[in-house]
Amino acid sequence: MPFLKDLPAPALLVLVYLSWIVIGTGLLLLPVASTQGISLSDALFTSTSAVTVTGLAVVDTGTAFTPFGQGVLMLLIQLGGMGLMTFAVMVLSSLGLKIGMAHRRYLREEMGLASMGGVLDLVWIIFRIVLVCELLGMFLMATVFVPEFGWKQGLWQAAFHSISAFNNAGFSLFPDSLMGYVDNPVIIFTVSIQFMIGGLGFAVLSDIMVFRKWSRFSLHTRLMLAGTLAIVAVSCLTYGLLEWTNPETLGGLHSLQAKLQAVWFESVTPRTAGFNSMNTAGIHDSTALFTMILMVIGGGSTSTAGGIKVTTAVVLFLATIAFFRKTGRMRAFGYSIGLEQGLKVMALLTVSLFLILIGLFILVGTHHHLDFIDAAFEVTSAFGTVGLSRGATGELNDIGRLVICAIMFLGRLGPLTLGFFLASKTPPRVKYPEGQVFLG
Repeated sequence: MPFLKDLPAPALLVLVYLSWIVIGTGLLLLPVASTQGISLSDALFTSTSAVTVTGLAVVDTGTAFTPFGQGVLMLLIQLGGMGLMTFAVMVLSSLGLKIGMAHRRYLREEMGLASMGGVLDLVWIIFRIVLVCELLGMFLMATVFVPEFGWKQGLWQAAFHSISAFNNAGFSLFPDSLMGYVDNPVIIFTVSIQFMIGGLGFAVLSDIMVFRKWSRFSLHTRLMLAGTLAIVAVSCLTYGLLEWTNPETLGGLHSLQAKLQAVWFESVTPRTAGFNSMNTAGIHDSTALFTMILMVIGGGSTSTAGGIKVTTAVVLFLATIAFFRKTGRMRAFGYSIGLEQGLKVMALLTVSLFLILIGLFILVGTHHHLDFIDAAFEVTSAFGTVGLSRGATGELNDIGRLVICAIMFLGRLGPLTLGFFLASKTPPRVKYPEGQVFLG
């Protein structure tokens, strides 16, 4: 269609993702996709959650869908995780078709890259990383699932959870997610390492594969790795301190190994993975608040994760330090970060907070029976495309489901992409004198 060529990249991405959500909804409504039939609302919510790799579910994935329906979910998760434009460019390239500048521009927008240099090389690096990680994860999990369920069902379970884990989707074929495997190190560490690798970002993984030395890594990679290490360390300590004696979570586990594995898993899953190894509804309110902060931060840029991203949080922290030191410049690892990056961080944070607050306002206003912190947890989980829930998902009415679908959609596309789409790019013709505003 010729008119598509004139669309800005963010607008095309919106259309592409919406198209796959509609296609996924139609496929899930087919009689062959579900065991007893599902409603249009169920299908739309599930399709949106899969394409945006969130993992929030209004029906039990393992019992409500047939193998065909579960296969549709796997496809939607894979496309949503890799990026629909990434997948399209990979297919065109493999067929020997020329990838024009327009396609590269759309791909750069979807992947959140600053320039188009090396975009196609990164696409094939992404493909190799996805293939190796998902096959290896499937093999490791099959060593547990095959003895338990048999070859056919065990391999299917392993494949589904491997794809869901690497793409940070959080969909599980078990009604209690991975709570039944909290004391199984193979499942716990395979799944967690998969979604952590997927959540680092393909740009970071590309740097690691190509350069392999810290001194040659880009500033983005250094900030992402350092920020991830700091967040994981703080998260493990915080979860352990808050939940160690809680009888509904860690306190209910009888072995030290299971407790430590649960602390690790619950500390890293809010990076938008969505799996849980203990009862999320049973965590303390303080833990829920801390989890919401982690869900807002999310994972890495150019990754399968959502949220405002780790590097955004790090730059915001550096900007705060620069302000108090009155240096006027942000510095990290021998590099200087410009003012424009700081303004982007503020814009992203502002749009994100407004999106969360507006969604929470509508949800609370239309669901008076919901506990406030449960509603806030649900909205934050949707924005970060996490998939964790304290039980509010099943209590949503049609308005609530549409609100959560919209937040999942905007959370996946990125508030900054939305901002670029809405913002006028016309340079101002009139310049005004600088004024002083008293702040704080």
